[in-house]
Amino acid sequence: MAEQNRQIVLVKRPYAAVGDEHFELRVGPVPEPGPGEMLVRVLWLSFDPTQRGWLNDVPSYIPPVQIGEVMRAGAVGQVVASNHAEFAVGDLVQGTFGWQDYLVTDGRGMLRVAKVPSGVPPQAMLGIYGVTGLTAYFGMIDVARVKAGDTVFVSGAAGATGSVAGQIAKLTGARVIGSAGGPEKCAWVRDVAGFDEVIDYRTEDTSARLAAFAPKGLDVYFDNVGGPTLEAALDNLALGARVALCGGIASGYTAEPLPPGPRNYMQLVIKRATMQGFLVLDYVPRFGEGVAQLAQWVAEGKIRYAEDVVEGLELAPVTLNRLFEGKNLGKQLLKVADAPIG
Repeated sequence: MAEQNRQIVLVKRPYAAVGDEHFELRVGPVPEPGPGEMLVRVLWLSFDPTQRGWLNDVPSYIPPVQIGEVMRAGAVGQVVASNHAEFAVGDLVQGTFGWQDYLVTDGRGMLRVAKVPSGVPPQAMLGIYGVTGLTAYFGMIDVARVKAGDTVFVSGAAGATGSVAGQIAKLTGARVIGSAGGPEKCAWVRDVAGFDEVIDYRTEDTSARLAAFAPKGLDVYFDNVGGPTLEAALDNLALGARVALCGGIASGYTAEPLPPGPRNYMQLVIKRATMQGFLVLDYVPRFGEGVAQLAQWVAEGKIRYAEDVVEGLELAPVTLNRLFEGKNLGKQLLKVADAPIG
């Protein structure tokens, strides 16, 4: 076991883009677990756009990260010492562990610490079987209520959530259009994820392409982006359409003032459409159902996913920025260490 524990803590709130100057790498002793606690070695970190929002000192669904606190993040780790009745040394576990090498936990938190199922790649618990895959599952099935014959549009289609959401829609018998940035991502969405049509939002007029691909309108829009892409979708809704609001990465989740919008929200009235926001945390009691169904589809080769891996804890701030620079294909992960046991 290493004699020191690295932690990346927030020292200054970013206003716009995140930079190294907003964090500080601190080194201290490895903590020791007390009664009912365990020591976890962090192996993999998850990166999600919502983490940028946690840096803003504003009310949200969970409190913001405080100055001097370790940056919050979903993670997978391995138990290396345990006084906890439910967890043994060597267990692979997932939880909200943060940007650090080691932590002591009693298993409670925003999401309870859970064991990684046997035979599952541990990092997959942060992507396809984690909050991104589950967001796609419950968002498409429960919120968008996708069904056979629907025409579906998914923005952020090369991302961890959008790529899975579109494939779930395909499995129900829907026709799926995706948008992504750049030829490499668009090719992956079409040729690997199996979307029917793909729009390169960087070089094409999204509204015009939607009108061409969906002349009768969109029955479902799964929104990961917001901004102009949301407005383009609203301009192309079918009667009775359902819009599921998952994220708004076009905003950058910064503290900067947002422009007014969507300017064309009256399309919801004209098309008698519904627009609903949701959080995957609403579905915690049903996570087992979602993971089981996703695992079946993956095993059957019906869902494919990509992982974008960066290595080195010190690169965590840069890795978070990759999401907002459009550099990641699939789930953005950072590998901190190999499992020390087994």
